[in-house]
Amino acid sequence: MTGHAHVPAVTTDQVPVGEPLDVGALRLLQAVGEHGTLTAAAAALGISQPAASQHVRRLERRLGTALLDRGGRRVRLTEAGRVLARHGVTVSAALHAAHAEVAALTGLRAGVVRLVGFPSAAATLVPPALAQLRAAHPGLTVALQEAEPPASLDLLRAGAADVVLGFTYDGAGAADLAGLHVEPLLVDTTHVALPADHPAAAPTGPDVADPDLADLDLADLADADWIAGCPRCRGHLVDASRARGFEPRVVHATDDYPAVLGLVAAGLGVAVLPGLVAPAARRTDGVVLRRAAGTRDRRVWAATTPDLARVPSVAATTDALHRAAAALGTV
Repeated sequence: MTGHAHVPAVTTDQVPVGEPLDVGALRLLQAVGEHGTLTAAAAALGISQPAASQHVRRLERRLGTALLDRGGRRVRLTEAGRVLARHGVTVSAALHAAHAEVAALTGLRAGVVRLVGFPSAAATLVPPALAQLRAAHPGLTVALQEAEPPASLDLLRAGAADVVLGFTYDGAGAADLAGLHVEPLLVDTTHVALPADHPAAAPTGPDVADPDLADLDLADLADADWIAGCPRCRGHLVDASRARGFEPRVVHATDDYPAVLGLVAAGLGVAVLPGLVAPAARRTDGVVLRRAAGTRDRRVWAATTPDLARVPSVAATTDALHRAAAALGTV
């Protein structure tokens, strides 16, 4: 009679190759190795001794091998048990590191917030907001990128941004803010920038001592050469001019506001500017500002997703933007 080697039967609940092991089991075996008894290990992990024993036996059945040598008052890990316990040390360290990292983020001691803003806000609102954040939370980093809606909102929805600074003109087509968490920041009024020697730069009336307080009707500039700004600002200029009965003659176009002010100061045209640019315009020699009658205000807001709005670092960033906007008020 030919002999046959005995092949151990494989139970149906053994762990298939590649199936991940229970993290709790790894930590339990690690604790057994540290404390020497199943009772002490269970106490260290805050579970009952019967539950711990059942957990080990179930894993032994799944693996098809013993993990503990239960002879004597203390239990010893088998070779397989020692392998799993060693990985339990690694798992415990990783879990501790993950907890510490999340705690640092929650406590604003670390983290990165990706902020996308349009140029005039990046030059005015963002610097004081970031200065406040650095003083209050030096471990928090804010990475700034310039873009305007709708491109900036596309970045937010694609997961490439955490907070977006944007704007919408009153009465114009609204930005697509559906499903987003939006916080209004300020009202931004429109001004006209004129060369200092332009006839309209010296208004008549009771406010001649402060030209910036005297409204200028765009219709008075129907024959002027215009310097246009960003595409949406350019659209605002064209719409406002048409409403006043004329088509603006745009001779220069640039998204760079310092360039716009330089062209105005050189006498090469006039321009409409958002209020956020007004402080820089007032410091530019050869440029006079007047408020623009017949134009729409724009609303500046911060947008994020509802889930990100609950993240402490994102909330801290929007709070800092609120404080910076409050310091500016209506511009």
